[in-house]
Amino acid sequence: MAITLLGPQRLQPILNQAVADVDRSVGGRGTLAVVTAGWEERELEIQELDAHVGFRALNLEIYHRVENIFAHDQELLGAMRERHDTQRELQELYRLRLAHHMAALRELSVRPGRHDLNQAAVQAALVAVRALDAEHQRQVAKLHEEFDARWRPGERVHVQRHKRELAEILKRCTMLCIAGGHVGVLLHRMRLFDLIGLHGARPIIAWSAGAMACAERVVLFHDNPPQGAGHAEVYEQGFGLVPGVVPLPHARRRLQLDDRARVGQFAARFAPARGVALDDRTRVDWDGRQLVIHPGTRVLREDGSVQDDAA
Repeated sequence: MAITLLGPQRLQPILNQAVADVDRSVGGRGTLAVVTAGWEERELEIQELDAHVGFRALNLEIYHRVENIFAHDQELLGAMRERHDTQRELQELYRLRLAHHMAALRELSVRPGRHDLNQAAVQAALVAVRALDAEHQRQVAKLHEEFDARWRPGERVHVQRHKRELAEILKRCTMLCIAGGHVGVLLHRMRLFDLIGLHGARPIIAWSAGAMACAERVVLFHDNPPQGAGHAEVYEQGFGLVPGVVPLPHARRRLQLDDRARVGQFAARFAPARGVALDDRTRVDWDGRQLVIHPGTRVLREDGSVQDDAA
């Protein structure tokens, strides 16, 4: 499956170029399906997208389809709300533990003393952070597995009806675009329909939160949030479509990329996956075998630098 990840498309869009590249690869003017569920109530506002790509996209209306299901299946609505509340509490508990782990890592990183002893302590603290990240990801995955086993959402009447409709639409489409917005909404609502499975092996173009959802795991990040300590957090598993990448949309605005210590710790924490700064006019392609990082797209490195990795 060919996957293209892009930076934000609001101010300096390059989606039309990516669509044109995919269109050529499939042998002619294809049909574009789009997921804008991350925009939530604004899901249907795709006029700018239509104008940019040059032809009308088929909006799958994932957000509104799920709202329709909830209107007919109150039991599923209640179950999904309960799962959401549980996941939020798991995230809060993880965040509290993470704050202490990260404080120890930062303090050890600047502690004076013997270099070899300090470095050993820093590495041990980093291992502890990575172990906590992995534990949290497993907990959230287990939560979803238990939910699916108990409620079997894919077998429910109204979910199946929409899945059949989506399957018919996707049969007519040569590519799928996944827009940004709220990454949790994107993940959970697309998973309800097994949308990636319905789409099959055809190309996907995703940007911003859509790019995050395509990764093996979703990492939330902001070095200077309005509230909180600004530690990057593992959220949950993504769709796993692009291996070895942590997509970082709006990296220039959300991360202190000139702070070599923070950059280096981030890169080391999520290695061997590479943190990729998906700012305006950036692009990453995965063809199922090889990752191509386009010129101008920068990667966070363990030495604290942020470098163009196109070479």
